[in-house]
Amino acid sequence: MNIPYSIFESEFKVRPDDIDMFQHVHNSKYFDYVLAARYDQMERFYGMPMETFMQQGFGWVVRTAYVDYKRALTLGDSFVVRTGLESFEDKGCRVQFEIINQKTKKICCDGWFDYILIDIATGRAAKVSQEMIEKYTI
Repeated sequence: MNIPYSIFESEFKVRPDDIDMFQHVHNSKYFDYVLAARYDQMERFYGMPMETFMQQGFGWVVRTAYVDYKRALTLGDSFVVRTGLESFEDKGCRVQFEIINQKTKKICCDGWFDYILIDIATGRAAKVSQEMIEKYTI
């Protein structure tokens, strides 16, 4: 079910510890940037932060991630991580993203993450509730 959801942005700056031996951001850091943006956006825009899920006994884990790298970020670059829900499933959702260099306005990478909702006590997949869908359908 593909429904048009809102897109939100979080701003970051490349730090020295993000840089690899080739003097650009290591590929694994882009995953960290997306996860940090989602954490930020869950609280600021959806009004249901990760802590709320955890208090209810739930957590989100990455099942699959797809990243299409286009151009590198380097030390000191400021960038925007733009994310939004693409779709919901019975036990998860797909979040699409873009990471954009603020100076050049060009996309550094884009892609999507498939998240699964888990019951923290059992570690098994859990059904996404109607309340969760309503909070995130903006």
